[in-house]
Formats: sequence, C-alpha cells, structure tokens
Amino acid sequence: MPEETIAPTASLIPSQPISPAAEVFSKRMRGLLDGHPKDEATVAKALADQDEIFEKIAAGLYSLASMMVGEGEESVRLVETAIATAEVSVCHDPQSARMSSRRALSAAALSVLAKRDSECLAVPEGLEKSSTCIEDDDFSSAGISNEEFEKMIGGPERERVRKWLESLPMIVRNIFVLRAVAGFTAVETAELLKTRGGPAANGWTPDAVREVFRQGLCSLASQLIHATAER
Repeated sequence: MPEETIAPTASLIPSQPISPAAEVFSKRMRGLLDGHPKDEATVAKALADQDEIFEKIAAGLYSLASMMVGEGEESVRLVETAIATAEVSVCHDPQSARMSSRRALSAAALSVLAKRDSECLAVPEGLEKSSTCIEDDDFSSAGISNEEFEKMIGGPERERVRKWLESLPMIVRNIFVLRAVAGFTAVETAELLKTRGGPAANGWTPDAVREVFRQGLCSLASQLIHATAER
C-alpha cells in the first residue's frame, strides 16, 4: 500500500478537539506504552483508572502531529511511534510521559518532513536578529499567555488559528509548534532540528530558533490585533 500523502488543503489542526483518528489511536496505545510486548492482563492492571489521562495524551499528540505533517493516518502512525518509544510510564508520572511522548513524536515528524523535502527544515538564508514587534521569545511578548493560546487551539478560535498556522512558512510554523505547542526550549528545538531534520538542518542554533520563533510570535500578535478590531 503506498504511503499516504497529505493534500495541500489538509487541515493542520483537527476540526474537533478529539478526532476519529485520535480515538482510533487511543484504543491502540495501551499495548505500546514502553515499546515492549505485554499480555492483556498486564496491560489492564497497569492502566487501571488511567483512561482519561491516556485519552488526553493521545488527543494532544495527534493534534501536535497534525500541525506538523497534516491530518490523516500518517499522524496516527507518528503518535503510535511516539508512545512505542516513550521512555517513561504514564502511570508513574503523566507529565513526564506527556513530554517524553512529545519529544519522540516531534523527532519522528521532523524526519517525515525532511524525507518529503530535504531542504524544508534548513536555516533560512541571511537569518539574523532583526527588529520586530517582539523583543523576547515568549508568549507574553505577543500579549497572550500559554494558557490562552491553548484555549484558542481547542476553542471557538480554532479555525482562525488553523488558517493562521497554515499561512506561515513551513520552518516558522514548525518551530512555532515545537516551542509553543510541544513546549520545547530553544536549545531542545535546535537539537531536534539538527538531529532529525536532515543534513540541511545542521546549522540550527538556539539563537536561530529564537529568532524564527519571534517571527512567529510577531505574526500571532498581528493576528490578535486584527481579531480584536473585528469584534
């Protein structure tokens, strides 16, 4: 069966907070927590009373994957890969499991993007610190908190955010997603790009990541101003 390709018009954010694809994955993930085979009794015992946590992690990972590579079975496969290679048990520490899974998923997604286009994750030519509307690389500089942005992704502003993300250049979009959605630092993001983005991404540094992220934040601030003016 040929590998699925994502149509140019495919949504980067699922149309619903938990998509059918995410629900399908959520049912499969129980046997993939640490990458080792488990019998049904062992899995059932380990995951007792954890269904809600797993549903949230599965939905969040699928949303992250779809922002990076587009919706569809490819994103489901990425989520499965992330859980299969996660290094911690959600039963012991849900937050650590969430971050470990995000790291595994982001690494796999960057590999997919590099395979699609070997140059798409390269450092933009002539990139240097410039004067933009954003001085610092954090959400407060754009006039919004992390919590407010999370609500925008999953709330009434979902469609506006989807269209805005799709309008960004690929490298700006993916760095924005890695920093703002996955929650990685500039150092972690640069390392992910260098190790999983192919040879063209070898030049990434934390400072370069911060500069591109500022461009994304500046664009977001502009969107927020327009949205406020339209109300």
